[in-house]
Order: sequence, then C-alpha cells, then structure tokens
Amino acid sequence: MTINFTPGPSQLYFTVENHVRQAFREGVPSLSHRTKEFESISKNATAGLKELLGIPPDFHVLFTGSATEVWERSIQNLVENKSLHFVNGAFSKRYFEIATQLGKTPTKIEAATGQGFDSNFIVDHDTELIALTHNETSTGVSLPIPFINQFREKFPQSLIVVDSVSSLPYPQFDYSKIDSVFFSVQKGFGLPAGLGVWIVNDRCVAKAESLLSRGVSIGTYHNLPTLIANAKKHQTPETPNVLGIYLLSKVVQDFLRRGIHILRKETEYKAAILYQALTTHKLAQPFVTDPQFRSQTVIVAQSGENTERITKHLQSHQFYPGDGYGDQKKHQLRFANFPTHSKETFEQLVDLLEKIN
Repeated sequence: MTINFTPGPSQLYFTVENHVRQAFREGVPSLSHRTKEFESISKNATAGLKELLGIPPDFHVLFTGSATEVWERSIQNLVENKSLHFVNGAFSKRYFEIATQLGKTPTKIEAATGQGFDSNFIVDHDTELIALTHNETSTGVSLPIPFINQFREKFPQSLIVVDSVSSLPYPQFDYSKIDSVFFSVQKGFGLPAGLGVWIVNDRCVAKAESLLSRGVSIGTYHNLPTLIANAKKHQTPETPNVLGIYLLSKVVQDFLRRGIHILRKETEYKAAILYQALTTHKLAQPFVTDPQFRSQTVIVAQSGENTERITKHLQSHQFYPGDGYGDQKKHQLRFANFPTHSKETFEQLVDLLEKIN
C-alpha cells in the first residue's frame, strides 16, 4: 500500500472509501442543495465541527470552494483599506499579495524563511485585519498559540484572522482571542480536495455589513451576509460540493469517536520521533532550527544533495514524501503528519530513514 506524505492533497483518511460508497448508495452526489436531505447533511457537518474544534456559539461555519478562496473573501469582506500580514513563506506571502490585487493597502511584517517572529513589532492603529498563518505549509514553520493570543489584548480594534489550512484539527485555538479561522479539507481532514471551511464570529459579520451599507464592494454570491443568511437555513448560496460536505460530516464523526485529545497526542508523538530521527541523521536535518517554531503537522527536512537518494529509498518501500516547495523542491522533503498517518506508519518511516543513515 502506498503511503502519501505530501502535505496536500494528502493521504485519504482510511474511512473515506466506505463513506463514498455509502454516499452513492444514498444518492448524495445528486442531491439538490435546497432539499431537506442536504440541510441535514450541512447541519451535521457544522455541528460536528463545532464539537470537534470547540467552536463557540457566536461563530458561524461557512462552506467555500477552497481555503484559497477565503484569502480573497476575507479581504473583500473585512478590509476597507488596511490589513497587516505576517509573512514567513509562500502561502502567507500570497495572502498579502491578494490584498494588494484587491486594491487594498496591506502592510507586512516579514521573517526569514524557516524562522518565526518575535514580539517586537508595531501595528498601526487603523489596521482593520491582522492575518496570521498558523502553519506555513511551504516551510514547516508554525506560530505558537501564545503568539496568536497576544493580538486581541494589544490590538482590540483589529480583526484577527488565522489561516490554519495545514494544521487543523490539531491546534486548540482560544476563540475568544481570534475572529476567524479557515482551512481546506484535503490536508488534516484526509478528504478529496474541493471544499473550504470559513469560520467567522459576529464581529466579522458586523464589519462586512458595515462596509456593504457604505457602498463598499464585498463581493457577490459569497459575501458574508449572503453566506450567513444561507447558513442559518443550513444551505449555501450556490450549488456546493455536496459530496464533500457529506464526507466531511462523516470523517468529523470518526474523529469525535477517536477523541480530539487522542488525535492531538498522537500528532505530537509522531512529530517528536520524526524530528528526533532528523536531528541525529547524517543526510537530512530539520529545516526549522528553533523547536518552538517547528510545525507538528508539516515536518520539513533539509536534505540538500541527498534529496533524490532519500526519496528513492522511501519510495521503494511505498512511502512517498512531499517535495520541497518552490526553489527548495530539490533540496528539501516535506512530511505531512495528519490524523490519517498512524503512529505505526511514522515508526516505519523513522526506521526507513535510519537505515539510509
């Protein structure tokens, strides 16, 4: 059996195949999004996510085409002029670039590749949105939760938006400290691509309504007021990825049965043994050198001229690591650490790496 460690799309969760069969037996792919059957599916997915992730009642769960879409929608709906972006890799940089393309005046605080941020920074008083990428998929850098939590007290006037595309369901966010979080399902939730989840609180909704009332364009069918109005009926503005929402509802229930605390502990165990193996390896080392900024869900190895050799060795045993990102494609390897990757699989991965030492 091939094991896929690419950080998205990643290995499907082991229950997905059976859920797909059941979906076809129930006719889910042909359901209208205006039926009671779809409303039930949407309601179950939303309620399950709120329970799994500990989302408070004053937050809304919305469905989009992807997390990439949420970059655009969040800027359109929550920013009139100014956003601030913490940039330390390709994806946090792209969020900043989208704000520029939408005609806003974003600013950025940038860290060197592979590094996190210190707390010595200045935020302008008129900053409407602070964009934080919890887990930079391109580099394996993760922002510590205390770093994220500081912004609410220091900058209460700003909306705090967290991109958690390649980290959820692992992180335990304090939702009193943030206003929005979003992800897509093809990473930590082990599902086929094609569905994004945007979680927003009432502060976000109020900002979008304020912009709209003053004639500021906030988009069309996927603006926040329209998404919220439909979500209250367990519907969507357009024909959505019905099958994707159904599968998400089922996998979330699978996660709940396992227990989120167990998923988190297993994630930390798997990350620990892989980082330890890389720390003592002769051919590859952890790319992120400061342990406090090391991602638990995307582990990046600096493998240099040994990249191809390691890759071939792992692939010969049906283990497929992800390539490095961008200009690091041939010099790094990325290993997804999601609930779909068992402890036993990671132990085998470590054994294989040690044999090529």
